[in-house]
Amino acid sequence: MNSVLDFTLKDIKGQEVKLSQYKGKVLLLVNVASQCGLTPQYKELEALNKKYAKDGLVVIGIPANEFGAQEPGTNEEIAKFCTTKYDVTFPMMSKIVVKGKGIDPLYQFLTSKETNPDFAGDITWNFEKFLVGKDGKVIARFAPRVKPDDEKVIAAIEAALKK
Repeated sequence: MNSVLDFTLKDIKGQEVKLSQYKGKVLLLVNVASQCGLTPQYKELEALNKKYAKDGLVVIGIPANEFGAQEPGTNEEIAKFCTTKYDVTFPMMSKIVVKGKGIDPLYQFLTSKETNPDFAGDITWNFEKFLVGKDGKVIARFAPRVKPDDEKVIAAIEAALKK
């Protein structure tokens, strides 16, 4: 596995999603949770999606329950919450493990020094963000408290879209 595009996840309905289908797009991968103090970031993530999707940005929400058990729901409950509370239209994946025992291969790749030396390190909390370039390489990482509409995030997205 050499890039994010080499991985497959399952969407919130359980269907396989080959990330290779996003080749040529800029991805923002975010581990999300419904019962976190940072959950309102869904609103800003959806705003990014609406603003930049036409230019090639794909925001991908990846539910995880490793931090404070703040994503206890089933995939169906998560999907309902996201659409009714935040009108989420960007792709949502099935809940996975992003840290520790049972870590999903994608997050093993994203956090390992061997495979992602510039942006490695354990996921620290919900709403950690990885920006992935059109070639599938990680080009930026933003801490959970860095909001999706932060000027650093916007600048990195806009630069990646221009490449």
